[in-house]
Amino acid sequence: MFGIPLEEVAILGALLLVGGVLTGLLAGLLGIGGGAIIVPVLYYLFGVLGVPDDLRMHLSVGTSLAVIIPTSIRSYLSHKKRGAVDMQALRVWALPVLAGVLSGAALAAVLGSDILKLAFGLFGLLLGGQMLFSGTSRLQIAGDLPGRAGMSAYGFAIGLFSSLVGIGGGSLATLVFTMHGRTIHQGVATGAGVGVLISIPGAIGFAVAGWPEMAELPPLSIGYVSVIGALLIAPVSMLVAPLGVRIAHAFSRRQLEVALGLFLIIMGGRFLLELIVNLID
Repeated sequence: MFGIPLEEVAILGALLLVGGVLTGLLAGLLGIGGGAIIVPVLYYLFGVLGVPDDLRMHLSVGTSLAVIIPTSIRSYLSHKKRGAVDMQALRVWALPVLAGVLSGAALAAVLGSDILKLAFGLFGLLLGGQMLFSGTSRLQIAGDLPGRAGMSAYGFAIGLFSSLVGIGGGSLATLVFTMHGRTIHQGVATGAGVGVLISIPGAIGFAVAGWPEMAELPPLSIGYVSVIGALLIAPVSMLVAPLGVRIAHAFSRRQLEVALGLFLIIMGGRFLLELIVNLID
């Protein structure tokens, strides 16, 4: 970490600032933040920086989880102040979510970038498809949340998948709530708390998992977490997001849903295509 050329750090910082601007614009324009936007932006930026392909996805996911930490904490505290968080559900989820997150980080370290590309590719296609066909009725499978065993299974799955994809898990938690007869507002509020449970241990897990690869990673990285990336992208994206929101008001809600769906499907499809090409080679 010592003796790093200042030019290299400057180039890295400039590209990550661009990444923060893109993330903020897309988040404001398309109405979604977190890993769904950050991971693909970082993946291609780290490619420009020459990060080896087998490490790029790990670094993108780990940095995304680090970026999500402050926003998830802020969101959770705001929702909690309004009394919207289901604290009982959050307490039941705490240990299973943590176990899922750590399992995801361990899987990523053992199985390599292919598992991350597969997870994000499927996530992009599924969420993008949901946005394209959002006019359909919501799926509801029960009138209330399941017992401790069912909730623990949900929590582990949310933690595992979120850590592989680099998201806070709020959208998945909200989906569980709405499928079980709870309001979307309570799902979003509790999902913010899930984001805290996922992002902090997830970022730490990826930092530890990537420690042996430090020599191949960009300057100012701690394992699979780019510290400068996390410090630059979070504030810059928050500053630029209002501009994206302003642009968004020139379009209808349906146009934005279609734009987001297409963006996620294209990004997810590209990851899956890369994975298929690599398997063929």
